[in-house]
Amino acid sequence: MKYDMLLLRFGEFMLKGKNRARFEKTIITQVKALLKPYPGASLRKEYGRVYVDLGGESHTELIKVLKRVFGVMSISPVKVTPSELDEIVKTAVAFMDEREDEFKEGTTFKVNVRRVWKEFPNSSHEMNHLVGSPILRKFQQLSVDVRQPDIELRVEIRDQGTYIFNETIPAVGGFPLGTNGKAMVLLSGGIDSPVAAWSSMRRGLEVECVHFYSYPFTSERAKEKVIDLARALADHAGTIKLHLVPFTEIQTAFTQLGQDNLIITLMRRSMLRIASKLAERERALALITGDSLGQVASQTLPSMNVIGRATDLPLLRPLVMMDKQEIITLSKQIGTYDISILPYEDCCTLFVPKSPSTNPNLRIVDKIESTMSHLSEWVDQAVEQTETITLHAGETSVVTNPTGDNGMKDDWF
Repeated sequence: MKYDMLLLRFGEFMLKGKNRARFEKTIITQVKALLKPYPGASLRKEYGRVYVDLGGESHTELIKVLKRVFGVMSISPVKVTPSELDEIVKTAVAFMDEREDEFKEGTTFKVNVRRVWKEFPNSSHEMNHLVGSPILRKFQQLSVDVRQPDIELRVEIRDQGTYIFNETIPAVGGFPLGTNGKAMVLLSGGIDSPVAAWSSMRRGLEVECVHFYSYPFTSERAKEKVIDLARALADHAGTIKLHLVPFTEIQTAFTQLGQDNLIITLMRRSMLRIASKLAERERALALITGDSLGQVASQTLPSMNVIGRATDLPLLRPLVMMDKQEIITLSKQIGTYDISILPYEDCCTLFVPKSPSTNPNLRIVDKIESTMSHLSEWVDQAVEQTETITLHAGETSVVTNPTGDNGMKDDWF
């Protein structure tokens, strides 16, 4: 079927009173940016909705793009006809004719007319019958069910035209990107942290990614894998900043302490300190991790407590109550799973001890760190040597899985 426009409905931010105008402005700016590769399409706004006039562009292609926009709750492809009785009935019958292949004996439907233009001569109730009757006469396999129909044909009569549609395609929902502030997400090469980043963006946070690498312990391909993960997130955000932090010196120092059971705790505390300094520089107000309660040793409640005390910033954990399968399912939906399972190790998974502590003692951890006279200096040096790159939606991936192995690892971030 050839549609004339798309109807975009906004999500929960419509309830936010005085902030609504700011949220609407943000989402409209993002939609306009996504429409640039489609010169025929144009955008217009009405209260609580955005309409995209297709101008000959593919509705399926644009729906695929726009359903990712944070803050868009649902999308309906729409046929437009003049607000005249005969034209409305004619277009409605033709609309149903295009869908006849979906009808079978016993298929139910209803017509739901909304008369927005009050000068139209027939009431909504009258129009339900005027539109529904010729449809019933033509498609005898249909019957009416006004409560739970298989097909609901919706007709909105407006002064500039009448909109006819029946599909409501779910979109990502949430809040428009960036309307709730900025945070730094600790991005490893695992499954969890990209999902945490996406979940945070869906709640209106602008995110910048921080990745720690330990060359030569980790390969260049491990670094490229994380760049690809950030690029996949950019497909949802439009643009993503990725901060690549050299961590070799700090990590090597921890391996020489003789405290193998606490090495993950110590490393993650230093990572939070570095990320906090980067957040201050980038004017971010929180840190985000992919922690899922009880998934690995560093994600027990005692471990998260000791690790989290290394920063004064709010530490957000969007996945904390999700199980692994839920996280995997979401990672597949957002397009990061196939990258995450590539078999290239990150700096944490290479140094996992045989018996990592699940109940670290904060006093002991503080005492160990106090013996490392150069730790603060190393943290500052890591921040200074951090490389920052900006990734954009639509860029090509750089790494592949040459062996075909499933490289799935638990996400230490």
